[in-house]
Order: sequence, then C-alpha cells, then structure tokens
Amino acid sequence: MRATLIYGAGDVRVEDVPDPKIQQPTDAVVRVLRSCICGSDLWPYKSRPATEQGERIGHEFLGVVEDVGSDVSGLKNGDLVVAPFVWSDNTCDFCAEGLHTSCRHGGWWAADGVDGGQGEAVRVPQAQGTLVKLPVAEDSALLPSLLTLSDVFCTGHHSAVTAGVDPRTTVTVVGDGAVGLSAVLAARRLGAERIILMGRHKDRTDLGRDFGATDVVPERGEEGIERVRELTGGDGTHTVLECVGTLPALQMSLGVVRAGGTVSRVGAPQYDDVPLGFQEFMNNITLTGGVAPARAYIDELLPDVLEGKVEPGRVFDRTVGLDDVPAGYRAMDDREALKVLIRPEATAAPPTPCPPPGQGLPSPPTRPDTRHSPRHPRPMNHEPRTTDNGQRAKIDRRSGTSPKISIPDRTDAPAVSPL
Repeated sequence: MRATLIYGAGDVRVEDVPDPKIQQPTDAVVRVLRSCICGSDLWPYKSRPATEQGERIGHEFLGVVEDVGSDVSGLKNGDLVVAPFVWSDNTCDFCAEGLHTSCRHGGWWAADGVDGGQGEAVRVPQAQGTLVKLPVAEDSALLPSLLTLSDVFCTGHHSAVTAGVDPRTTVTVVGDGAVGLSAVLAARRLGAERIILMGRHKDRTDLGRDFGATDVVPERGEEGIERVRELTGGDGTHTVLECVGTLPALQMSLGVVRAGGTVSRVGAPQYDDVPLGFQEFMNNITLTGGVAPARAYIDELLPDVLEGKVEPGRVFDRTVGLDDVPAGYRAMDDREALKVLIRPEATAAPPTPCPPPGQGLPSPPTRPDTRHSPRHPRPMNHEPRTTDNGQRAKIDRRSGTSPKISIPDRTDAPAVSPL
C-alpha cells in the first residue's frame, strides 16, 4: 500500500509501505476513504530535523473495516467507521471520565509504531473502544462533515463546552483557521446568539459568518481588543475561545473577556508561561480548555451531522488524491488552502471550493442537554467536573512529564489541535 511519510521540514513523500496487519487481538485494519491535513501537521512540516527514515503522519481519517482481531466485538468487515485523533480503550477510568486523551492503554496515531492516517489503510489499536460506526454509504456526501468528528469539529466543540457557552453567553472566537471556524459553529449549535470572530482573512470570515458569527473583527492586538470592547459596551464577552495557540492570541483573549468570564484555549500553546496576574485575579477570570477528547463527543455530535443541522465539512476547501498530498501541505503552509481533504483512492483530484456563504447556518438547539460533556456532565452520571487553571504546563497523566513539541514561532500560526 501507499502512505504519507515525513522526512524533515518541507519534505513529505508518498511511498510504498507494508500493508497493515492484525498484530494484537484488539486490533482492526481500516481501509481509508477520507483523510485530511491538520494544522498541527504543519508543525513537523516546518521544523522537523531531516532524517534518513521517514515516519508516518496524519491523525484524522474514516474508512471501511477490512479485518478485526479475535477480541474485537461490535465491529465487522464492511463497517464504515470514523477514528478519533487519539486511540483509546474507552473502558479505563480516564475514558470513563471522558478524558480519552489520557487513556491508560491509548496512544497517538503515527507514533510508537502505529500507522498514520494519511495512507490507504491503517492498523487501529484498541479498535473496539476507538472506532465509531457511521450509518451511511461509502459514497455519502456527508463524508467530509463526518470526517471532522475525528478532530477539528470536536476540538471546536471542546472549546465551546469547556467555556460554558449557552444561549445566555456572548462569545469571542480568536482565530479564523479550521478550528476557529469550527468553534463558531459549535458555539452557534449551543445556542449563542452573539459571536464575535477575530480573523482577518475574508474568505474564512465569510464562512465564519455563515457558521453563525454575528460580528467580525479583523484588527489585532490592542486595536482588536478595543474593537471587541466597543461592540460589547466596554465589557467584553462572557466566553472567549482561543483557537490559535500563540502568546499574542492568548493576550488578546484575556483582553476581551468579561469580568467573571472564561477563556478556553484549544490552540496548542506555543509558549511556556501563561501571563496571568493580579488583573485576572481581581476580575475572577477562568482559564480552561486543553486537548479535545474527541471520542467523548462523537456520539453527541453525530446525529446533528447526519441530519444536516450542521455542516462542519465546509472547512475543507481543497481535495487531493494521495499522490498530491505533498502539494496539499504546501498549499496549507502557504495559506492557499484552509484545510485539505485527502481521497486516498484517487490519483488526483481537482481543488474544490468551500460551499458559498449563505448555506448551512444551523438553528439554535432545542435539546436541553447540548452542553453536557466530560467537563460539564449530566447530574448523576458520575463524571467529575475538571478544569485546567492554565497556570502550569500540561502534564502527561501517564508519564508525569510535560510533552516537548517543536513548534515554529509564528504569531499567525493556524488554529490547531495537538498531534
């Protein structure tokens, strides 16, 4: 089979690799129908040291089950499935709390000998706990939107949920990348009626308006903060969804949050120290967010995608075949594409634009439980409420150490979720 490998900064290749096979009784093999390039894939693309041996890359995919291990139940050959960007057993104590990203028996795609998602097929560890079946055909027009459940839409949803977005809150979204636009869509889905999008790329903010943004602020820094304050009568917004990960983005977020408000950061931090001080203390500001446990959200979001109430797949504005994945990386790195969809079965595919603004604006939800999540649980579901106060580095719960990630120093870096 063929798959994408990275050899160093700017050096992505598509090569022949061994076909995936069942290695553990809990494995499955999935033939990939759709994958994509994530903003976080640009980190190694921009900074990875050159190596003689390439490594697999990619962590967002959906496809068809081709084989299952002897211990896997509930899945069979031919099932269409989506894979969250972290694989997990869905049974350990952390998974029971909705923290699948901290699963005691889980891990990351394209790491520790596990396949990456940008290829023709993938061996899936802990398949029974990881994969979610999709009740659509292989040629369904919903596949792009269903693919976003692997990461980007769930990450946007995570930012909105951990911030406590509901019909009573005003929202600012910082960043007009794919995650920022997904956060707009998620906030609208949760009932927010005033959503300010801070972004400066008109084609993206136009899509953001269609997703539910009521105002767009292209200014940055102090000028951007002043503009948001003007729009909110000087107060700022109840919630701020920080979807970039740079220090300037966090500083803007802290500048536009209302007293007693919450900043949720899902842009992976490209800084070591959080600028929280006396002013934030006096204003009772809450800092939350983190890496999104996508597996915990799929069951909630899937029905709305299937019913067409939300169309998160509109963040894909270019489609490539597997052979053209290197060109897809260049397009995203050069900001010629927002998010690139990969069709591994196609040798080439023409670029496809986003659907025009004016389509797909979701209505506010009527279901009373849309805010429920691992961090805002239903009463009596025994899922503890947890938040990150943002004043210490994120700790790997299994190793007790802070992960070290090489990230390019770009104040306009794309909104991303961690690898």
